[in-house]
Amino acid sequence: MKNVEELRNELADVFEKLKAGEMKHKDAAELANLAGKMISSAKVQVEYYALRKETPSIGFLAHDADNGKVSNA
Repeated sequence: MKNVEELRNELADVFEKLKAGEMKHKDAAELANLAGKMISSAKVQVEYYALRKETPSIGFLAHDADNGKVSNA
């Protein structure tokens, strides 16, 4: 998965599979845990750049139209 939007879509699929009984609770919990770690890692990057008053280029948080740029706003 290349960006947070793809992660969100994947988690929505996991949720639907869990609701439909197509996925074990343990497997869904592990995927959610990993997703949380990915998001936390990106958050650390954003906070680091904010402290340095720089505009980060974090592909994981970018949409294709953003060209990888995330604003400090």
